[in-house]
Formats: sequence, C-alpha cells, structure tokens
Amino acid sequence: MVGNTMREPSSATIDTPVLIVGGGPVGLAVAMELRHHGVRSTVLEPRTTVSQLRPRAKTTSARTMELFRRWSFAAEVRKRAPIPVSWSSDIVFCTSATGREIARFSDVLGLDLAGDERAAEPGQQVGQPVVEQALRDAIAESPAITARFGYRATTVEENDDGVRVQAQDDKGTFLTIRAQYVVGADGPRSLVRAAMGAVYEGTDSGRPNLSVVFRSAQLGSLLRGRALHRWVLNPASPGVVGPMDLKDLWWAIATGRPDDDADTDPAQIVRALVGRPIDVEVLGTDPWQARALLASRYRRGRLFLAGDAAHQNPPWGGHGFNTGVGDAVNIGWKLAAVLNGWAPSTLLDSYEAERRPIAQQTIDIAANNTKALPNELSNPALLGSDEEFEAARPAAADAIIRAKRSEFYCLGLVLGYGYGPQAAAQSTDGSDYRPIAAPGNRLPHRWLPSGESLFDRLGPEFSLIGNATLTAPLAVAAAAAGIPLTLLNTEAIDPMAHYGAELVLVRPDQHIAWLGHAATAPGAGSVLGQAIAGFGAEGPTGASTMDR
Repeated sequence: MVGNTMREPSSATIDTPVLIVGGGPVGLAVAMELRHHGVRSTVLEPRTTVSQLRPRAKTTSARTMELFRRWSFAAEVRKRAPIPVSWSSDIVFCTSATGREIARFSDVLGLDLAGDERAAEPGQQVGQPVVEQALRDAIAESPAITARFGYRATTVEENDDGVRVQAQDDKGTFLTIRAQYVVGADGPRSLVRAAMGAVYEGTDSGRPNLSVVFRSAQLGSLLRGRALHRWVLNPASPGVVGPMDLKDLWWAIATGRPDDDADTDPAQIVRALVGRPIDVEVLGTDPWQARALLASRYRRGRLFLAGDAAHQNPPWGGHGFNTGVGDAVNIGWKLAAVLNGWAPSTLLDSYEAERRPIAQQTIDIAANNTKALPNELSNPALLGSDEEFEAARPAAADAIIRAKRSEFYCLGLVLGYGYGPQAAAQSTDGSDYRPIAAPGNRLPHRWLPSGESLFDRLGPEFSLIGNATLTAPLAVAAAAAGIPLTLLNTEAIDPMAHYGAELVLVRPDQHIAWLGHAATAPGAGSVLGQAIAGFGAEGPTGASTMDR
C-alpha cells in the first residue's frame, strides 16, 4: 500500500470497473475511450474547476483530433476554440513581437490538413483549459462516467481481486473505491506510480522559463499580419508571444530566465518581448523548466500509468498532451476489450510495449528542439540599423529554418508512429511523413468518393476491409470467438490498390492489426488471436495469407 495512513472512512464504498486517478485532459480521455466501448469508469480529481490561466498545451494535433473524431468530439473542440483553424497556420521569428520579421514558417503543426488525403482532421490551436472543460462537459452528460471532482486519492492498495483506493476531499469527507483496474493519470507526483514502484528516469532539459497569461487591448493592432507564435530573438529578452483568442487575451513565454530575476515584474517582461510600452494586465504566471523523463514501467498488475504520470517531455513541438491522449486511447480500448470479455487479460501486456517506445521517441525529438530556443537563435546584429539587419537576416533565417523545421513540420511523429517490429518506418526524422500500410502502423487515411472519411466507416472495435467473399472466414471466426468485427466491403475502397493486400484488419485505435490475402477458415482464428494480443516484444506476423 502506498499513501498516507488514515482512519477507515465512514462514507460509502463504491465499486467501479475502472478507476482513473487524475481528471486532467488525459484522465478524462481515458474515461471517454472507455465510454466509447461501453465500459463504466470513475474519475478522481482534486481540482473542482479548470484554471484558464495556465494554458500549457496549445496545439491539439491532427492525430489527437482524429481520435477525438471517433468519440464525435472533434467538432465540439473546434466550436469552442477561440482561434479558428483557418485563421492562421504561420509562425514568425522576429526581433520583437512588433518588430522586424526574420523568418516565417507557414502551414505548420498539421493545421493545414483540412481535406488532405493524409488525415481525417487537421490540427487545432486551442489552449488546454478549453479542451479540458469540453471533456468535463462531455462526461457530465454520460451515465457511464462518474466524476468525483474535489477528491484526492490518498492510498492505493492492490490485491488479487482488484484495487482499493481511498480518497478525501477538502472537507475531510472520506471515500473508498474498489476497482478492477486503476489508471494513474495523476501527473508528475503520481501516487499510482509510487504504488507501482516505478520511478522517473531522465533529467531536466533546458533553462528555467516563465509563462505569462495577460490581457492587452493594444497589442493586436500593433502586430504585422497573422501568426500563432512570434519567436522573439532578442538576446536581452528572448521568448515567444501568441494569442489565446482574437480579442485581447495573450500568452507569453520568457525563455531561459536567469535565477536572479524572480522578482522582475512580469508586465515588464511582456513589454520587453513585445518591444512597445503597451497596456498589460497580468492574469497569471507559471515558472517552469522542461523535463525529459520516462517512467521505468507503465504497468504493474492492475495498475497503469498514462500522460505525465508516465512521461514528461519538453513542450517545444506541442507533443506532451497529445502523447497522453495516445496513451489514453491505447489503454482504454484494451481495458474495455478485457472487461467486455472478448480479449484475454494478456492483451494488457502490450500497453507498455507499444506506448513506452513512442514516449521515448517523442522525448528525444522534443529534447532536441530545446537546443534551438530564442536564446540560441538570437543575434545582436539583428537589432542594429536597417543595413545591419538586412546583412545579418539571410544567414539568421537560414539557421532558423534548418534548426526549427522538424519542430513545426512534425507529421512523421504525429501520424507516422507505429507499434511493434512489423511497423514500417514512415519518417526519417519525425518531420516528413510517408503513409505505409504495415502491421502496427496507423491505417493510411483516405477520403471516400462519397466525401466521407474512411475512418468514419470503421467500427468501434475491430474492422475488416475487403471483398465480402474473402472476409467470410474471418467474420465467421470472429463471431464464434465473440470478437466484435465491422465489415467494410470494397465498393468504396479497394484494399489491394491502396494497401497492397486483399484484406486489412484494423484495430479499435485505427492501427493495422494484420494485412493478408485470400484466406481459408483454419487460419482465421490464428490471425484474430494475434490481433487481440497486441504488439509485444515479438509482435504479430506481417502481411501473409491465412492457410491457403
């Protein structure tokens, strides 16, 4: 047992199939994924309200939006986002937010993917609090999810039959929850991680930073053109400035703050980044340092980790929150498959095997992005006369483009990751993306002649694309084994032409479980058995026939 010793609670004990400790966006995403598969859950979260003053994640990636689309949730996020995806997909590097432009990136972060063949959804610039509140509102409407806001887990005790968790609110009211499984989405100081005996491995990454949320009525009219980020390359005040809405709400990050400026007025820091004596109403500040940390394990018995409890990576590139949503979907569908009785408990072993390498890859790429922050890219010559600026700008712009390309063009990481040894590399450095149909890879997206996304035709559990005659053996075997299977005929899409196989078996998370050709009945059970085992150290077989 890990946690504080406390007296036996006097309040009622509740039972739940899955308890999610931590109700931030990742914990709520776990609950949404479980609901998607018809499994009840309970969420414990100490915060009763969502703070709007710590935006943290600002990019919801194209892949996360695709996963949200499975829950019919993507449109709600876009409706609530204060900045429409069509407003801008540019990032500017400049001498100050209102100063000279040095370089510009366009069509960044997957924000330009609307209608693109590669993805069902473009990314979305939206602050984490907006997404989190939308998730809270969604779960409030679901009888399958019980949210206990205001409660903090204090002890976690696992036994052969389940997990017993005790919780307490600020008024001293005690609560005991008995769960078959517990997912710890409780952040860097995770109680669940401690209960598992897992530890973070890694280091801090980069200098201290200060985030500021502020209002300014003047700033918008002083900016040249539209941009989501303005990277300020001033050696005396390096950082980034961007809008949180299209009115007067802004965020800023002062990068590499010295240790001796803790008492500096944040409004003064903002004005230095902007380069003008504008009106500034500071709404909130958040000092932080990037960390590159990975939990030594993701699972022990009935306990699992997701999100920041499992990994922390530098925010440059916007991957932390999105990696957590990937965790949530992966563990969510697998827990549901086991609890719904159509997959063995050994499927849960594949969670760590699949997700931990992705987190390590993400940490490595994000940590590399910290090597080229405004501090490193600044050049005093850019602050000189017009002649000095024009002389220095070409070399500075070239250095910026070379250093930051993989941060802003990162579809190889966002869409191109795969699970298991059969997955084919779809990227060289995380920036480029080449869709490849292979077991473990995300199913390459296509728009259908009807205008629908192929992803919208996939079922909530496993799906099989192929000619009706060829799909029959797998369909019969799935029905006999009680494995839910949605059949997609080839009138809308030809799997051989698009994926190089006559049959494509797709998992609930839209990753390919198996590719094959004309099949006979005896091999169908083997393919399904591999599919519901997940991609472990060995992984399922690649493209093949099934006992011709």
